[in-house]
This record gives sequence, C-alpha cells and structure tokens, in this order.
Amino acid sequence: MTNEESWVLAYVCDRSGGTRHAILIDPADQSAEVAAKRCVAAVSAGSRMILVGGSSGTDSDNVHDTITAIREALELITWASSQDSSLDEGEWQVPIVLFPQGAAALSPAADGITFMMLMNSTSPRFLIEEQTAGAPFIREAGIETLPMGYVICAPGGRAGQVGQASLIEAEDDERVKAYAMAAESYGFRIFYLEAGSGASHPVAQNLIRSAKEACDLTLVVGGGIRDGKTARLAAEAGADWIITGNLAEEFDDADKLHQVLTQFINEMNGA
Repeated sequence: MTNEESWVLAYVCDRSGGTRHAILIDPADQSAEVAAKRCVAAVSAGSRMILVGGSSGTDSDNVHDTITAIREALELITWASSQDSSLDEGEWQVPIVLFPQGAAALSPAADGITFMMLMNSTSPRFLIEEQTAGAPFIREAGIETLPMGYVICAPGGRAGQVGQASLIEAEDDERVKAYAMAAESYGFRIFYLEAGSGASHPVAQNLIRSAKEACDLTLVVGGGIRDGKTARLAAEAGADWIITGNLAEEFDDADKLHQVLTQFINEMNGA
C-alpha cells in the first residue's frame, strides 16, 4: 500500500488534536437523501468522520446509495467553500468509512473500511469468516482497510446479540486490558469499545481507562452516549474518538441537528 493510499488510517490514528467525534449513519434507518443532510449538519458542527453501516438491515445497495449521496453533498459544499476565501474547504474533507455488519454490505465508493475482528464473539463468523468473504471485494475496489479490534461491552444491544458476544461487564478491567493487549499484538491500529446501539448506558469509564493504559492503539468508544457531558467523561478516560448514531436519527431538521451536535462536541471538548 502506498503512502497516498493510507491517508485515511493516518487521519484516524492521528491523536495530536484531542478527542474527535464521528457520526454513524445506518442506511436501513433513513433514506440516502436524509443521511446526506444529516452528515452535512454533523460535519458543519465539527464531526470529523462519517461511518456508514452498523445494522443487520443494510445491504450493498442501500450502503452504496447512501455513501454516494453523502459524498456528492460534501463535494458540492467543498467546491462552494473553495470559491469563498472566508470559508475553509478543508473542514469539509472528512473520510467516509464503511462500518459493515458483514461482507454483504460493502461499497467501492467509501474512502476506507473498518476491517475488524469482533474479538469477544463466540462465533467464527465474526472472528474471521465475514472478513474472509469480504476481502476479495475490498482488494478489487481498492478500499483502504483500517485494522481494528472490536469488543462489545454490556449491555451490548443488538450488536451483542447478532455478534454472539461474550459481553465485557463493567467490572471486567483485567479482561478488557487483555483484549487491548491482544489487539495490539495482532497488529491492529484501532481498538473499539462498543456498548451497543441505543444502549441504556455507555461503556464504563474504568473500562476505557484500562484499555487506554494497556495499549498504544487509537481508542474508539460508542454506544449509549447521548450528550456532551457523557462524551466528556469518555474523553477524559482516554477515548480518541466518540461515535454517536441514534442521536442524529432523533432530528429530521438539519438546523436543529447542527445546533445539538455543536453543543455536544463543545461539551465533549470541555468548551
């Protein structure tokens, strides 16, 4: 892989600027047009990455349509910004990354893909089989891979059920440390602690802190984070990225979403 091709991984793993926010878009829960509007609002508010996927209801068609719509919307605004010296076009150049539920929900239009192992799954399907099934498509499409260890914590939600995960409980500090060490030993660059979409509570601070202490990987945290104060706690514990999905789906009005995410990101960063 050339240096030019690896820009997404370098971008995601750059920890020099503090904790960043990413929006997760589920194509099964919204039209491509609505997804594009939500992403424009999110990037305008300060989100620095767009993840697409994450549902058992996604397929290659709705994933591809969604990514295409998002890309076209962002490229249009980037072009408009380049024509106005008072605007920063670089603020709109954020990666669109696949966060797939499996090999049947991929698109060549993405900038990258979280090539992940669900490390605490009890099924070989999520340990290696889906990755093997998708690898030829990813190689042929030239999609940049982001090697990631993915661990689901209690309560786990739908992701834990579908992924047949042996959940990490709030008191399992030593266990999460061991997973983080294993992820680093595998050569992964990213470690994701997930509480599950719509989780009743987020990943415990002590688990985030324990994972951070155990490895030198980019640490991503998602699930159950509904406000900036909760995100701030995760950031203080060591999260490099905070992911929210359901939060964006609560708002059909793009201006309202922009307002809410601006406040969320400011609070996350202690502003």
